[in-house]
Amino acid sequence: MLPPAAQAMSFGDHLEELRRRLIVAMLGVIPILAVCLVFGKSILIFLLQPLKNQLLRAGQAPTLQALSPVETFGAYVKVSTVAAVLISVPWLLAQLWLFVRPGLYENERRFARLLMPMSVALTAAGAAFLYYAMLPVALFFLISFGAGLAQPNVPSAPLPEGVSISSLAVLDADPIDAPVGSAWVLRPTNQLRVKVEPATILTTALTPGALIAQQYRVKEYVDLIFVLGLVFALAFQTPIVVLLLSWVGIVEPRELAKRRRHAFALCAVLGAVLTPTGDPASMMLLTLPLYFLFELGLTLARALPASRVAGPAPTRDGAMDDEG
Repeated sequence: MLPPAAQAMSFGDHLEELRRRLIVAMLGVIPILAVCLVFGKSILIFLLQPLKNQLLRAGQAPTLQALSPVETFGAYVKVSTVAAVLISVPWLLAQLWLFVRPGLYENERRFARLLMPMSVALTAAGAAFLYYAMLPVALFFLISFGAGLAQPNVPSAPLPEGVSISSLAVLDADPIDAPVGSAWVLRPTNQLRVKVEPATILTTALTPGALIAQQYRVKEYVDLIFVLGLVFALAFQTPIVVLLLSWVGIVEPRELAKRRRHAFALCAVLGAVLTPTGDPASMMLLTLPLYFLFELGLTLARALPASRVAGPAPTRDGAMDDEG
């Protein structure tokens, strides 16, 4: 039997309410999108920072490629839009909650009030773990592997008689008031810099003599970030999955605790599948948090059984049954 609020609404009323909530949700996203577009450059630079750091760490120039005129602008719009959607998640969930709330009993609402904030928090934790822990390790492995794959065999010989080699200064910062026409190597960014006008410096990237140059596209890197972000957001919902399985009676916390070895093996398989590199360090870096999330879900399933979360069960007249 539906709650009284849901019984009072016809099918047409439900559709009208859904339409109204969708409009309100979109109207809430639009100003957030406008703000994100203003700060889109900073958001893009923030996402590119891990790649820049690992390129420098591997002795590579921190530069990316854009192979079409619209590639950089497309990446700018994409990161701004995704950022706006992520920031709007609480607002969107609030509109969803206002739509479904009248059709739920109070005990059913308790489940939603617990799971929705938990899911948002776990998603944020997954994104932070990806950005600050997984990406640096994975990117450094990939960049170092590519840079050291093959080194060309360049012969060495004494200078021919009468031949001299000009030298360039290797600096840690651009010189102040350098004359036009001067050139130097900037060590922190691995760049050759030439001053062609009083306010203009041209640069070119310098890379170690490897067979494969590490030059990445902006679009492909941004796409990789978003794919991994989605994967990690889903993977970090493990405690909720364990909790739901326990609530519906598919698994019992006591029986699940006896199968910790199987859970760890499954986490190891997921760590091998979900990591972009497949190297042991990245695999363990994901396997251990996944297993920790499993243990967290098991602890929550023990501490919050369905009967405790639901509270007293509702009777047909809407009153609460003391026996529940």
